[in-house]
Amino acid sequence: MSALDDALAAVLNSRLSYCKFLSANDTGENGSHQAGIYIAKNAWPILFDAPGERGSNKSRRVRITWPDDLATDSRFIYYGSGSRDEYRVTSFGRNFPWLRPRHTGSLFILVKNDDDAYSAFALDSDEEMDRFMEATGVGPAETNSLIGPPSPDSLIIEADAIREYVSSHDSFPSTAEMARASRGIWNLSHRDAGDSKTKPDATLLRWIDTEYRLFRSLEIALYLPRAREGFENMDEFLNLANTALNRRKSRAGASFELHLAALFSANELSFTSQARTEGNRRPDFIFPSEDAYRDPSFPVEKLVMLAAKTTCKDRWRQILTEAGRLDGRIKYLCTLQQGVSRDQLDEMEEERVRLVVPKEYLSSFPADRRQRIWTLERFIAFAGSLND
Repeated sequence: MSALDDALAAVLNSRLSYCKFLSANDTGENGSHQAGIYIAKNAWPILFDAPGERGSNKSRRVRITWPDDLATDSRFIYYGSGSRDEYRVTSFGRNFPWLRPRHTGSLFILVKNDDDAYSAFALDSDEEMDRFMEATGVGPAETNSLIGPPSPDSLIIEADAIREYVSSHDSFPSTAEMARASRGIWNLSHRDAGDSKTKPDATLLRWIDTEYRLFRSLEIALYLPRAREGFENMDEFLNLANTALNRRKSRAGASFELHLAALFSANELSFTSQARTEGNRRPDFIFPSEDAYRDPSFPVEKLVMLAAKTTCKDRWRQILTEAGRLDGRIKYLCTLQQGVSRDQLDEMEEERVRLVVPKEYLSSFPADRRQRIWTLERFIAFAGSLND
């Protein structure tokens, strides 16, 4: 079995599991003295029986098995003294292979098998990461948390709106309709539609989070009753499972582009989605329009191409052949990837590719390279200024 297959099997049979993208701090690429892998506060149950208390530290030893028959006697620790308030996994021993700079941006998976026995995996390729997230129903914006059904929503208005939407559907709506509905639910429950202009980075992630909860609620409503009925043969079971997995796979990337388009429209940007360029290639976004791109008299310095990829550890090179008229100019890539190594960021700069990420994700990248990475807010301001 591959590491991906082993990881999925482990998560399926686990008591608890957790995943996150390894950041530059985790891999030591920032030169931080804080060794180990940072674990989100909301995932404390996978480490301890009770949350840590400010003012004191606590820790415990566990056995973690990794791929290739590697095992570590590691330490779960909560730092609560002084100004610190964080959880980490430490003590991996010398020559441990997974916390090296080249693994920045890899997907780390921690699985609780028993009280003191854990398994862990680090998936490197975009394909492996995507397949893992598709199978578990976790999107890039939902990483850094426990894997499993969403916890009860504390926002009553949003929860009621989701229930009302689900109850009115006896089949899955299109990806575009679901993305639109999730934005409406977010705006209704928070009464702040202006956020798409004033806080585009945070708004994008909130829209994606809401759509995740909406999608999972629809899955439960539409698939769970059929699963509980049982299956007469394996073909029936596999057909339902494949339908569910394929729906998850087709939704994530498409909805990401749809939410970006909604943000750009809210900010009154002119653009074309899936414009045709040389060789019938289709960049995700051309600003200000496909017509302007095709007009040889339109100034090339006023044209912008933006690609959208949920993960980009390997796939960023795919955009190099898109929009040939802009070869030699900077091409922009918006991603939900959290963390890319220094070497990859240097390669991107050499190829004139600039990352655009939600502001909340900047801290996962090497500190001395963050000035090269743009937030959505900065990109929107830039694209809008070109045609003032």
